[in-house]
Amino acid sequence: MKEALRNEDTLARIGGDEFVAVMENIQTMTDCEPILERLLLAASDPVVVGGVRLEVSASIGVSIYPQDGVDADQLIRHADQAMYVAKQQGKNRYRLFDSAHNTEMVNQHKELQRIRKALDSNEFLLYYQPKVNMKTGEMIGVEALIRWQCPERGLIGPNEFLPVIEKHVLGIALGEWVIGTALSQIKAWQTLGVNIPVSVNISAIQLQSDDFATRLAELLAAFPEVAPSALELEVLETSAIGDLLQVSETMLACIKLGVNFALDDFGTGYSSLSHLRHLPASLIKIDQTFVRDMLIDSNDLSIVESVVVLAKTFKRDVIAEGVETIAHGVALLQLGCELAQGYGIARPMMAKDIPLWAENWQPDVAWRQFCQPKLGSAN
Repeated sequence: MKEALRNEDTLARIGGDEFVAVMENIQTMTDCEPILERLLLAASDPVVVGGVRLEVSASIGVSIYPQDGVDADQLIRHADQAMYVAKQQGKNRYRLFDSAHNTEMVNQHKELQRIRKALDSNEFLLYYQPKVNMKTGEMIGVEALIRWQCPERGLIGPNEFLPVIEKHVLGIALGEWVIGTALSQIKAWQTLGVNIPVSVNISAIQLQSDDFATRLAELLAAFPEVAPSALELEVLETSAIGDLLQVSETMLACIKLGVNFALDDFGTGYSSLSHLRHLPASLIKIDQTFVRDMLIDSNDLSIVESVVVLAKTFKRDVIAEGVETIAHGVALLQLGCELAQGYGIARPMMAKDIPLWAENWQPDVAWRQFCQPKLGSAN
């Protein structure tokens, strides 16, 4: 390795199998690339020990003074971080320290710490958006939607913090909090004499955890007064579900407990039909982006119509998200989709407001024309 360097460079072993090379008169990554290539080649030179041929490889991280650090400790630390990136990308290669990526990782770590503290401090809360049958005027349930009541930043929507924990184990802890809180709310509504099913969103990392069905059973057992059928789990169709067979088995285990599943944001992923075929979800949710523009875009209208037909073909219920106007509801009813949710029906609201809203809500007169007339008898 020393022979791979120039006369003005310095090579030192700092412990174990770690070395540091200090190269002077380097301005850009291009200047040091030939030297790095020689170092990789030198490290991979086979060695014969006791008649056994040994081959090793090196992973190299590079930091450049002064942009990546102004002192030796900082330069070595940043080079070390880049080296681990090289290892993760397959070893036997070099990587330059990425200050922008490092800043992003530091910020993400800080945000994870904030979210963990918020969970421990009970700063999260659930809002509930009604789901209705436009044809009968019945509220069929609500969807639980998480919010973060941050003391410093106010009320924060899910799009600002859920992506941070999408692939982190913290997402499992928060997901379990949502299920437990939803079950507690169902119980609270029951004490008021109203039975309101609640659906909650399940992240891919939570659904694919080995003990998901076991943890769900424990959460359900903590609320024996609540029928498991009052809980519906929504799986995002765009989730990064790796092993469909394993996820299907997990879902079936949960269904045996009595809960139901919905396939959310249907049509937005590249594997819609595969998910529909393999995942035992009893309800399909048409993504709001298609519903919102179905009145002005014939392609979106065709997609919505196709999903409704698919749902009936596969004997699944179907609900439309993003119903913002009466006209949206009329168009959906004409296509045979009776279930809906959206701002045109109700915005997400606090739990205390749901019973009164359900008692007073009536479908629009334009939707009532689709109601089946009741048959009577006369003497």
